[in-house]
Amino acid sequence: MTHAFDAIIIGAGQAGPPLAGRLAGAGMKVALIERALFGGTCVNTGCMPTKAMVASAYAVHLARRAADYGITVPDGIAVNMGRVQDRAAKVAFDARTGLEAWLDGMEGCTVVRGHARFAGPKEVEVDGLRLSAPKIFVNVGGRAVVPDLPGIDTVRYLTNSGMVALDHLPEHLVIVGGSYVGLEFGQMFRRFGSRVTIVEKGPRLVSREDDDISAAIKDILEGEGIEVRLDAECISFERSGSGVKIGLHCDREPRAVVGTHVLLAVGRRPNTDDLGLDRAGVKVDDRGFIEVDDGLATSVKGIWAMGECNGRGAFTHTAYNDYEIVAANLLDEAERRVSDRVAGYALYIDPPLGRVGMSEAEARKSGAAILVGTRPMTRVGRAVEKGETQGFMKIVADQDTSRILGAAILGTSGDEAIHGILDAINAGLPWQQLKWAVPIHPTVSELIPTVLGDMKPAT
Repeated sequence: MTHAFDAIIIGAGQAGPPLAGRLAGAGMKVALIERALFGGTCVNTGCMPTKAMVASAYAVHLARRAADYGITVPDGIAVNMGRVQDRAAKVAFDARTGLEAWLDGMEGCTVVRGHARFAGPKEVEVDGLRLSAPKIFVNVGGRAVVPDLPGIDTVRYLTNSGMVALDHLPEHLVIVGGSYVGLEFGQMFRRFGSRVTIVEKGPRLVSREDDDISAAIKDILEGEGIEVRLDAECISFERSGSGVKIGLHCDREPRAVVGTHVLLAVGRRPNTDDLGLDRAGVKVDDRGFIEVDDGLATSVKGIWAMGECNGRGAFTHTAYNDYEIVAANLLDEAERRVSDRVAGYALYIDPPLGRVGMSEAEARKSGAAILVGTRPMTRVGRAVEKGETQGFMKIVADQDTSRILGAAILGTSGDEAIHGILDAINAGLPWQQLKWAVPIHPTVSELIPTVLGDMKPAT
């Protein structure tokens, strides 16, 4: 027997549940299928628990600096990792159960728990139950990549999922991968009290950022006692007593580092390998990401892919925007496109990095004549008052069109202040207009017009 619906949604990540709400609200009969934890990566092993842990790490870091603010902490500072983990787990649990309860109580939506696989372009099987619908939406997310490196199958390792469940403090945490996930965990566990070594095969950290951003991030992390090993061309693994020996270099010292714990943070892969996409005729690329057009439709009419599994964005906010695009086009007779989205994201080390649009390097490669303005955080009053003056601000604009091309704010509140520039880019404002804004004092954002007032041709 096949159970017929107007729409089937596979996955309860950041795009699936709100789409279920819109479709059900429009009178459709909807089935939402989830095989594991509601809320996807963000709620369970990503944004919410990790940022809760970042907050705990910031608290202990600030406590250690109490004397800088004229505060005496009489009994010393200790980290209870069990309590840290409990707090992060509760944040995730509350969000997950709240979402699950909302979906279970949604009129017009049937929640199906189990592993969905396509049986054809209009049919899905879930543990022997067959469902059909003319519209199917895939929102299955992704997971950490486990690289095929020598010895990886002989040692114990962690990914982001395991890190948020740790209730003890690693003596020496070695992180393989010098990008966003690795750096966030690296700094937080260093602040909790672990020795931390970050291993990166490339010549610098966070390689998608400009050289000056990468260098500043490295200085921040090394200033807190984190060891950074770049150009690690001979990464390998082998057991070493109760720990793990990680190979670094082939012909120079140090050739290896020994840690008690290893975190693999070298990228993500989509959860598409066990969906039976071939039976529906849905095309994927060579990495397993579902191929979609500018409206997020797949190669098969009536099937869409949203969120991390489509390779068009690896963030919670881009997944939610995928839902907005699909819902607006289907229900509001809109013509919204992924290519209209202004790229923005943050790196949640402390101080954080807020980024929007092009980097300076990308702007140079575009061939445009560009203007660049910068300002060190040492000249931002709010940063000075908080005693957090690491980092700098940078804005890039097109000299001929006056369009703001991109910006980076590495500094206290950089993840919040960047939104003023993101909004200006979305609104299509010329940089000269934003220059005459009158921001609130004292804030980090108030320096944005100052930076714009100092724009100069790139050399």
